[in-house]
Amino acid sequence: MASTETKPKADDLAGLEAGLDALDAVEIRRTPIREVLTKKALPPTVAVTLVLALWHTLVTTGTVDEAKLPPLPAVFDSLAQMWLQGTLFDVIWTSVSRGLLGFLLALAIGTPLGLLVARVKFVRAAIGPILSGLQSLPSVAWVPPAVLWFGLNDAMMFTVILLGAVPSIANGLVSGVDQVPPLFLRAGRTLGATGLRGIRHIVMPAALPGYVAGLKQGWAFSWRSLMAAEIIASSPDLGLGLGQLLENGRNNIDLPGVFLAIALILVVGIAIDLLVFSPLERRMLRNRGLLMKA
Repeated sequence: MASTETKPKADDLAGLEAGLDALDAVEIRRTPIREVLTKKALPPTVAVTLVLALWHTLVTTGTVDEAKLPPLPAVFDSLAQMWLQGTLFDVIWTSVSRGLLGFLLALAIGTPLGLLVARVKFVRAAIGPILSGLQSLPSVAWVPPAVLWFGLNDAMMFTVILLGAVPSIANGLVSGVDQVPPLFLRAGRTLGATGLRGIRHIVMPAALPGYVAGLKQGWAFSWRSLMAAEIIASSPDLGLGLGQLLENGRNNIDLPGVFLAIALILVVGIAIDLLVFSPLERRMLRNRGLLMKA
């Protein structure tokens, strides 16, 4: 009897060991370039091509008046003109540099603020609802007071960006901290990870999904806030950015220039997301075992 009772236990252990070995043997492979192009680059390329084809068809067939939707060649002519004049990259860099610097400032302020709100009950009760309210407030609402406070300068631009982005970053981190299992915190305290060490080694890594989501939203708010500020508060002293380019097109009744500015704003926003936040998100998921392919 003893031998018959022992045998199933040995088989169970062998099966468990084989299963663990199989998990350890899972290979995380790099996605081939062809697969990346087929699955990630091809679908948006096809979508953009279809949109441009529909645009061209609507204009050439007269379905939409050219006074409302400019012909595609006219938009490309505006792009080529900016390229030949050497102003294209200057305009883009003026806005991108402001947006990135403003986002970094918002990151430096929003991160400790989010931790403070998440970890201190009195602070959460006091300013937690205010942060939520600020996040829902349109960024354009901050442009008039910022102009009155600072005038038409970069300080005004950064103020609008901070007021738009900080609440999103802070709220994202608060949401991530709220989802940290209490067991992690107790285990960290048992191992001596308290105070700043606990925040660094336990809270922040565990709250990373919510934090990254807050960063992505914070960048979106930074970019939108900057565009609102550049459109409304235009001045030669501020330089020519994408928002000012859009406003100039409206003032000059230059519809192709307006659509070119809209396209550039959209392209820059998508490029930052693809080059910065998407790789960051994939790396986080891969480190957590939630993404098997790079």
